Amino acid sequence: MPKSSRNTRRDHIGPARPYAAGRTKEESTIRKSSVHSSNLIAPNTGIGQHFLKNPAVVTSIIQKAGVMPTDVVLEIGPGTGNMTVPLLQKSKSVVALEFDPRMVREVLKRVQKTPEERKLQIIQGDAIQTKWPFFDLCVANIPYQISSAIVFKLLAHRPMFRCAVLMVQEEFALRLSARPGEALYCRLSVNTQLLAKVDQLLKVGKVSDHRLFTSCCDRNDTFTLVSRITSAHLQKSNLVLFE
Repeated sequence: MPKSSRNTRRDHIGPARPYAAGRTKEESTIRKSSVHSSNLIAPNTGIGQHFLKNPAVVTSIIQKAGVMPTDVVLEIGPGTGNMTVPLLQKSKSVVALEFDPRMVREVLKRVQKTPEERKLQIIQGDAIQTKWPFFDLCVANIPYQISSAIVFKLLAHRPMFRCAVLMVQEEFALRLSARPGEALYCRLSVNTQLLAKVDQLLKVGKVSDHRLFTSCCDRNDTFTLVSRITSAHLQKSNLVLFE
């Protein structure tokens, strides 16, 4: 008897590109570690993957994002779908932008034959290089090495979105909201505060804490913060970001 083919829904699958220039073939290598025993898919350190797995933190982030039933949500880096599924349950639809084809398959499996399946669109590709569709709200657990590029792309995105709730490295989050005269005040602070309001919502913990994350590195003592960038008062669409 011939094997039946599996039908999976992909609204768009684009070409996979690395997050930054100059990457080598090493980024396609999946580094295995014993810390992955609680997760079937190992994070790829070449693209900075670390999966948020604590349900309480996921719930808190979604609550603070203020997801509404009419919202189109852009999720950058859905990973294994731990935040994607509850976002689908609370929103009109979710556009999940994912670089790793393994994660694309995993998220599709999570929603297959569920009411949420029809509300999900997956775009496979580089979050920096891919053109973003319309969205009301962005929720993302961002690889640290592309945090600046993502924020600048958010600030330049049109039409304007309501807000973005981002899980980022603690120091990066503090740079977003740093005030003039403070040690962390920089070009990122100027541009972000020129165009948006920044609120620090939640200190999550260390990436190496296996109660919170699935990560490839036991020694990663980087703390993470959840920041909200609100663009409700951004009417000066012709402003140019400082280079």
